[in-house]
Amino acid sequence: MATVIDGDRTLPPGYPHTHASEEARRIAEQGLVLRAQVGSGVHGTSIGGQDDRDEMGICLEPPAFVTGLARVPAGTDSDRTVPFEQYERHTAWDRTGGTANRSGAGDLDVIVYSARKWARLALDGNPTVLLLLFVPDAEVVFRDAAGAELVDHADRFVSAQAAHRFLGYLRSQQAAMTGQVGAHTNRPELVALHGYDTKYAMHALRLGVQGIELLTTGRITLPVPEPDRTYLRSVRHGEVPLDEVLSRLADAEHQLSTLTSTTTVPAEPDRAWVDGWLHRSHLAYWDRLAT
Repeated sequence: MATVIDGDRTLPPGYPHTHASEEARRIAEQGLVLRAQVGSGVHGTSIGGQDDRDEMGICLEPPAFVTGLARVPAGTDSDRTVPFEQYERHTAWDRTGGTANRSGAGDLDVIVYSARKWARLALDGNPTVLLLLFVPDAEVVFRDAAGAELVDHADRFVSAQAAHRFLGYLRSQQAAMTGQVGAHTNRPELVALHGYDTKYAMHALRLGVQGIELLTTGRITLPVPEPDRTYLRSVRHGEVPLDEVLSRLADAEHQLSTLTSTTTVPAEPDRAWVDGWLHRSHLAYWDRLAT
């Protein structure tokens, strides 16, 4: 059983960005049910002193945003409004250059999705959002009873549909790592040094490893188990030739493609259970707001 972790709800202050208004921040903080690290640190593939910290969370919305037409400002300096779907904040934006800055060592990138948006993505097999259900307690920032219930029922979200999503993400990372037409890399220094973007390569291979595990066992082990973790780190360090990386990716792609039709996980996620969780969790939250 997942434990309740009464950690920090605090999010970085609002910013002139579409999903970073102060009202969106308040909604995310007050309705938070789960927040955890989801980046290289939780995978075990980070390089000391070089990585930012990536966090993801889930929040419940006030009634006006679910049963009505309430909207939030599109950032802290905009007269435009948008539906509330997430609060997204990168502390790298606080430096000169703003949103053009690339996150680096010591920066925090955090996104808190509305529970309804997160659930839609998770039910669709999105690898990034599914990861949140498998983060070990040591990397969880906050988790209340509703968040713990989600973690305890992670299997309700796992389905064969994830195979196509993992394949898509793997191929996207591979295209970016080699600079294929229509793709881009924001790390030209890695390409110049190693002949390919080693960080994209590491993430592409990680997606292969984790997608195969999810579709074989129904779960994702974090951090990535050995010997894969050490191999992924060696790829990120640029110690593996591009030809070998491409061969490994081709093998992972073949296994994932095979699992689209041979996996033993359910063909469809348990949408009825997820609807029930969303319904009762929102009602319980609204009761608390009213008292």
